[in-house]
Amino acid sequence: MKKKLLFLPVLIIMIVWQTSALAQTSADKLFPVKGFCIGAPGPKGVDRFVKFINDELGPRGVNTLLLLVDYNYQFESYQQLRDTDALSKPDVKKIVAACKKNKIRIIPQINMLGHQSWSNHTGKLLQEFPQFDETPHIKMPEKYVWPNDDFLYCKSYCPLHPEVHKVTFAVIDELCDAYETDAFHAGMDEIFYLGDDKCPRCSGVDKAELFAGEVTSLRNHLATKNRELWIWGDRLLNGKSTGIGFWEASYNYTWRAIDMIPKDVVICDWHYERPDQTAVYFAMYGFRVVTCPWRTPATAVMQTEDMAKFHKYATPEMKPRYYGMMQTTWMGTDGFIDGFSGKISEETKGAVHPDNAGFTPWDTYRAMFKKIDELEKGNK
Repeated sequence: MKKKLLFLPVLIIMIVWQTSALAQTSADKLFPVKGFCIGAPGPKGVDRFVKFINDELGPRGVNTLLLLVDYNYQFESYQQLRDTDALSKPDVKKIVAACKKNKIRIIPQINMLGHQSWSNHTGKLLQEFPQFDETPHIKMPEKYVWPNDDFLYCKSYCPLHPEVHKVTFAVIDELCDAYETDAFHAGMDEIFYLGDDKCPRCSGVDKAELFAGEVTSLRNHLATKNRELWIWGDRLLNGKSTGIGFWEASYNYTWRAIDMIPKDVVICDWHYERPDQTAVYFAMYGFRVVTCPWRTPATAVMQTEDMAKFHKYATPEMKPRYYGMMQTTWMGTDGFIDGFSGKISEETKGAVHPDNAGFTPWDTYRAMFKKIDELEKGNK
């Protein structure tokens, strides 16, 4: 009996030490997120994408796949929201199986609030539920140009419409269930239409409060199913005082929402030409932040080095907030795989940086992950 009692304190010490060691290992990990963001494939491209996951993403060490789905799924809750050639549940399960095999976490995205139109046509949500339109008085042009008199980039839905969440929450839940995921990306970037003066619900309401309210509503709904919310970070940055501008940051005062949203929301901080060091800003506010490059390899390398440096010199409280890196592509799976494989197509031509033919999403992907590998080896 005495031997057993003597053993108990030793066992407790070992458990405490192991728990502490695991926490320390997690905090010391340079890049908890090694991510890749791409548009979901069409049904005909699923098998090719699954092969790419098995042959490239897994071996490369990608552990997070942000899949831009929107309405590219055969929803049952609102069948009218399905894209014409949408993925079936068996299609999705092929992607899920490949990601499980390679220990890749899937985070599907549907654009919430903004990006409800593109060019001269509205997206599925406003096509089927035009009553959700924040600015119904602004008509879609026959030929889209930017800039324009209406300051129309993309339409938004009204976050205060009493029926909008019934629809959006249903499709979010269905998509997350299909992808068997514990996280959802809501987009929330480049929102220019918010709190419009002619909206009967939003007129006169603080735009920061509107933005924060929608983020919080999404976060709280996901939390009921033990899922976390990811968003792009641009609307939480002051575009004027920083000089970052109104694309990568906000001119309509939504940046003040940073004080109003839950701190467990994960921020995807995107800067494509300059390595703006706004990851520190988000981390100091208590958020986990992922830096996201696109098609400028040198910028991606600097951003990766910065993330490692921020982590290295951070306090124990700040270290876990420097959450990692995510390569964005802003193209479909077939186009990216073509470019990655050296095949020229119309989509690959459109992805090349206009100022440098050697700057592409696939070159940036290679450069970023090469730098991650070097820094991780140096951190051991």
